[in-house]
Amino acid sequence: MHGVAVGGLKRAEVRRFCVSLLMLIAFPASSLADDACGNPFENAFGPWDYRTATAANISVVERHHFTDGMASLRPGQWPLGADFSYTLRVFPNHPQALLSLTRLALRDKSTWIPYMPYSVECWFDRAARFAPNDPIPPMIAGIYLARLGRTAEALAELDRSASLGDDDANLNYNLGLGYLEAKKYDKAMAHARKAYAAGFPLPGLRDRLTKAGAWKE
Repeated sequence: MHGVAVGGLKRAEVRRFCVSLLMLIAFPASSLADDACGNPFENAFGPWDYRTATAANISVVERHHFTDGMASLRPGQWPLGADFSYTLRVFPNHPQALLSLTRLALRDKSTWIPYMPYSVECWFDRAARFAPNDPIPPMIAGIYLARLGRTAEALAELDRSASLGDDDANLNYNLGLGYLEAKKYDKAMAHARKAYAAGFPLPGLRDRLTKAGAWKE
């Protein structure tokens, strides 16, 4: 339904990010109590782990609440915040919804979107608590924090993501972009090498590392 998520990560591909390592992830430096971000996880429909949810349940939400227009931040029948909220209540680790939410937050220069009950950081906190072995939410959080200039927090999230699923070309490519945003060129280069060795086709990460003077053959 939607195309590229972060630097080439396709929604059809993120469903394959099912790893066996279990690790509890806490959103860094936010010191958010669980109850401040919603605990326990209760919803009339769901909640479900996006990676293992049925196609039927995903379709119901994405047809009505997380449409192509939502993913590209075009307002629809309801305010963007209301549809994001519904989607992330049903699928706390919905990768494209989390990505689009960060784009909305950066676009509007706000950490709290109207019609959403929680801050942007809370939605990542919820994703981490609900699906602690999913490497995608901390990867997106890391890139988001890097773009805010919160480098130490960004690196902590990117490192957590890498520890959960460092064997996938898509993830390595996006981790490379995240470390590049944080100006951690050695780690960006390491993940770039893994991504391209596994056959990742997009040259953007290599081009950006070359421009930064960090690419080495």
